[in-house]
Amino acid sequence: MTALEPADALDPPDALDPAPLRARSLWHRLARDPAFVAGAAIAVLMTVAALAAPLLAAWEGQDATTFHDDLLDSDRGGVPLGPLGGLDGTHWLGVEPGTGRDLFVRVLYGARVSLGVSVAATVLQVLIGLTVGLAAGLGGRFADAVLGRVADLAIAFPHLVLAVALLAIVPDSWPRPLLLTLVIGFLGWGGTARITRGETVSLRTRDYVAAARLAGAGRARVARREILPGLAAPVLAYAALLVPQNMISEAALSFLGVGVRPPTASWGQMLSSATTWFRSDPMYVIVPGGMLFLTLLSFTLAATSLRRALDPR
Repeated sequence: MTALEPADALDPPDALDPAPLRARSLWHRLARDPAFVAGAAIAVLMTVAALAAPLLAAWEGQDATTFHDDLLDSDRGGVPLGPLGGLDGTHWLGVEPGTGRDLFVRVLYGARVSLGVSVAATVLQVLIGLTVGLAAGLGGRFADAVLGRVADLAIAFPHLVLAVALLAIVPDSWPRPLLLTLVIGFLGWGGTARITRGETVSLRTRDYVAAARLAGAGRARVARREILPGLAAPVLAYAALLVPQNMISEAALSFLGVGVRPPTASWGQMLSSATTWFRSDPMYVIVPGGMLFLTLLSFTLAATSLRRALDPR
């Protein structure tokens, strides 16, 4: 290095930037966590399978709507012929009792609905919660008091009761997955708003926020440039836990008959239909129930590990 070269000319590009170092440190902690690795791997596998449902259905040679009456035992009320719900080389997980539709394809398309609704509802909850929480944290005492009480009301209100009532009165012509997303999203943002408000109140007292205000930055600029980066970790960790919660909500609403309607498949709807067949065809309960349990467990493990890595306290 010559005398005219800057002192940091040979330093790596991110030597003075802590963000890449923090990201690498976070990734190393997560990679060493068996719970995160297992949960993330299963969650990614489930997501890929749901996205690739048409390809996997074509690979098996079946679809989600064709009835196979010849595979049902009419003398027993429509129970699938053969062991394990009619499982064979043509129908990899057997067929549905009463209809004969391929269970493997129905489970795949049910995963698309369950995962799609839960993730989309989580995004909606985070957007609403961030907006309300930032407005409460950066607003005056009146705005904080009003928005804080609104968020408390959103948390305390019985979501399932209101969701059942709303979904029951909406005409069937509405797309049910979209309707479920809107109902779950608009009813579940209170927790995100409370976390955002508390973190915003803490962050607004930091020196760099005060310096930005002294430099003439308005509230919108302070929120965008100074507060939002500090909110990323807690909000991301909380959002990761919202996904399995919303999946449970979607499954419960479909199980109660106010969610996704046939012939569209969802795991909750399949479990609702399986209540009349669990004695004669246990596979019809085990397959969608097991997939739902495994997916919830994987997302919960990954989300808990992520929260622990982002906030060791």
